[in-house]
Amino acid sequence: MDVRGGTMTKADLIESVHEKIGFSKKESADLVELIFSTMKGTLSQGKKIKISGFGNFVVREKRSRMGRNPQTGEVMEISARRVLTFRPSQVLKNGLNGDSSPVDNDNNHNHSYHDNNDNDDFS
Repeated sequence: MDVRGGTMTKADLIESVHEKIGFSKKESADLVELIFSTMKGTLSQGKKIKISGFGNFVVREKRSRMGRNPQTGEVMEISARRVLTFRPSQVLKNGLNGDSSPVDNDNNHNHSYHDNNDNDDFS
């Protein structure tokens, strides 16, 4: 699969499903569309989407506030709106940084180090 210009498109996702799973192009397109449609519907209801090992999509409510038109300097009201945020999981962050080790969620941070204590007895 060739991702043009470093950007993956919906068509690239469909092609990937087609190649890796073996579905027909139509079945692959239907599956990808179904997933996106389900996600859009869930988010439009204000619900969070949690995908294990990937991240969370969250809709946040922003209240109206006063702002300035950057071209004219005129004070104006910025209307209330809903914004979509994505928070990547630690697993995804680690994968992006080349670390494939599992995430330690139990707060037992057992790091290997030597404390320079000269009376270690290794006999």
